[in-house]
Parts: sequence; structure tokens; C-alpha cells
Amino acid sequence: MDTHSHTGHEHGHDLDARVKRRLLVSITLTGLIFFAELIGGWWTNSLALLSDAAHVFMDVFALSLSLFAIYIADMPPTEKRTYGLHRVEVFVSFINSFVLILITAFILYKGITRFVSPEPVESVGVLIVATIGLAVNLVVAMWLHRYAVSDLNVKSAFIHVVGDAAASVGVIVAAAVIYYTGWYQADPLISMLICVIIVHGAVKIIRESSHILLEGVPREIDLKTVRDDIMASEGVSSIHSLHIWSICHNVYALSAHVDILPTQRWRMGEIFGEINERLAHDHHIFYTTLQAECSGCNPNDIYGKIAHKEKGHGHLH
Repeated sequence: MDTHSHTGHEHGHDLDARVKRRLLVSITLTGLIFFAELIGGWWTNSLALLSDAAHVFMDVFALSLSLFAIYIADMPPTEKRTYGLHRVEVFVSFINSFVLILITAFILYKGITRFVSPEPVESVGVLIVATIGLAVNLVVAMWLHRYAVSDLNVKSAFIHVVGDAAASVGVIVAAAVIYYTGWYQADPLISMLICVIIVHGAVKIIRESSHILLEGVPREIDLKTVRDDIMASEGVSSIHSLHIWSICHNVYALSAHVDILPTQRWRMGEIFGEINERLAHDHHIFYTTLQAECSGCNPNDIYGKIAHKEKGHGHLH
């Protein structure tokens, strides 16, 4: 007997049109700052502004990905892609982070070169552009804050924007130092610090997205706790072949073989219903497949080792 549960929780469906509008406005404002800092960095000869522009690009991407995730949630699954397109956001995050690291490596190289052989920087221009950027980042952060508490996508974008606001403060400080002291090394120094922040964020995204693509157990979920909760259900004697994975970054799925006591098998559907309810309420796992135990399963094989088989052959490798 198999039971399937998806208790009405749909990825992003709890976000209304107002959230989409806020994200769209935030993307527009942040995108304008990206181009302003890109042009401003070239005009003022400031690596710090160019580095901050790269950081702002991360914000634009994070905001766009949050909006994209909401829209793709409405796209129905197909016979070829039964999970729909939810994994697209994970894959794009993975690729984007690699590209950002390459861009940052170039800026870091230029920063080291500039620190050794400093070049003049138009500090007033840097100060103006960075101050405008900081103001816009604060507006966007306040704009998103209301929904950042309840939605992980928006929360992720909110954290990116707050981080960029902090980077803008660093650029402003560098511009002020150059203006009052003429110490041009402040510009490449700040640019290198921002590069470190970008690389740290990008590496974190690569680790998280690769973990999802490899179908690892979500970091927010303790597999042993889930197993113990299922075992605590009345009528359950054992559980094996337990697998928990992420469809995308905040949508979890589970499959397991559950052995029901012979005296309780008449209420198997009720037991599985209780398990599904507990998984949804306590662990936010809304997509489950529970299979009644068969006699050939190994009760000690909790996770269920998957053996490779050649197509058309029954022997194992």
C-alpha cells in the first residue's frame, strides 16, 4: 500500500500579487543602482564602486530568482518533468555563483595591482553614487522586510540587500578617506574586502545548491528526529529505506518503507494519515510517499542502499 501526500502546500502560492509587485519594484530600483555604480565606477576610476556593483548584481539576481520561483510554481508538471521546473532556480543559482567568483577574481587581481600602484580616484563622484546606492538599498530592505519573516525566498533576497547596504557604507568610508587624506589605497582596499564578502556568499550558495542537486537531506531537517517521530506513531514496528530530499530550496519530499504491526494493519490508512500530518506540521515535509513494508526488506537497512544496475540486466555492481 502506498500513500501520497501533498497537503495543499504549493511552493510560493501563499504569496499574493502585492509580494510580486514589491519584488518587481525592488528589482527595478536595484537594477538602476547596479548600472549607476557600474558607470560611476568606470567614470571615477573606483574599484570599490565596481566591486559594489558586482555585489549589487548578486542582489538583482537574488530578487529575480525569488520572483521567478513564484511564477514557476504556477507552471504545471508534465509527463517529462513531473516535479515541474522548481529545480531551475537551484541550477541557475549554482551557475551564477561560479560566474560571480570569476568576476570577483578579476576585481581582486586589479585591487592588488591598484594597492601596489595606486591610481587617482574621483572621491566626490564615488561618495555621491555610493550614498544614493545606500539610500536605495535601505528603501528596498524596508520594502521587503514585511514579507521576509514569512517567506524564505523573500528573506534570502532581503539578506542580500542588507549585505549590499553594508558594502555601500564601506565604499562611502573609502571615498571620505580619499577626499580628506588623499590615500588612494583606500579604494582598492575596500574593493578587496567587498570581494571577500561576495566570494563567501557565492561559495555558500554553491554548497547549498550542490547539496540540493545531489539530493542530500535538507540541512534544516534532522533525519534521525524524523525517523523517531515516525516510529513513535502507534502501530509502526519499523521503518527503512528512508529518504528525505529537497525539490527546491524550501520544498521537501520524503519516501519510506513502513512496517505496520499485524494487529494494526486494518487501520493502515489512518496510521499513514497521522504520519503525514505529523511530517507536515513538525518538519514542513508536505510531499511524502509511504510504502507498506514487504517481507524481503532488511530491517537494519534504515536508508536503503541503492545499487547500480545495467539496463536490461539483473546483476548488481
